[in-house]
Amino acid sequence: MKPFPQRPAAGIDRRTSIKWMFAAAASIALLDENSLSAATPASAVGYGTDPDLQKTYKPGDLWSLTFTEDQLRTATALCDTIIPADSISPAASTVGVPAFIDEWISAPYPEHDQDRQIVVEGLAWIEAESQRRFQSDFGSLILRQKNALCEDICLVAKAKPEFKTAARFFKRFRDLTAGGFYTTPEGMKDIGYVANVPLASFDGPPPEVLAKLGLA
Repeated sequence: MKPFPQRPAAGIDRRTSIKWMFAAAASIALLDENSLSAATPASAVGYGTDPDLQKTYKPGDLWSLTFTEDQLRTATALCDTIIPADSISPAASTVGVPAFIDEWISAPYPEHDQDRQIVVEGLAWIEAESQRRFQSDFGSLILRQKNALCEDICLVAKAKPEFKTAARFFKRFRDLTAGGFYTTPEGMKDIGYVANVPLASFDGPPPEVLAKLGLA
């Protein structure tokens, strides 16, 4: 497997994926109480300055990407197993989540270094286990087989001893997948998040609310 360290992120440019990574950091921190937000890296030292998000970067201007083509293929299949397409929203890979995860684990911040090791080793385990059980790469498995493999590692507390490390990987990968997906417009729509939408008219707070606050 040859690495492709500076290839453009699939479907999105580098600036977009990097901005997305920083914007998603807060939501991913909420999913994992032990993670630190990459949005506040100034507290650490030794890796230079953050990217200028107003600038369009070319290959080589920033950090190298991590995923090989094989790893990206496995990550894509796993993302879509975690968040498949349904009647409301597309699959995670359709909106670029694998590229987001590649950008995340490649960023030169301490917490991201930890995630890179977890993700790379976890994807290797997924492929090895897929070959052991089904004599096929993970991306080529049918959905029932993918689900069967993931069910063994979907909960750290309930995983068998031999699956504990893989379960910790799956938890982190699931958090990254969800954090990336639900900070896209498609993901926000999926959970019914409206955000700042202008109203045609606004009559103020309801009278009962004002009364409760002593403002009526």
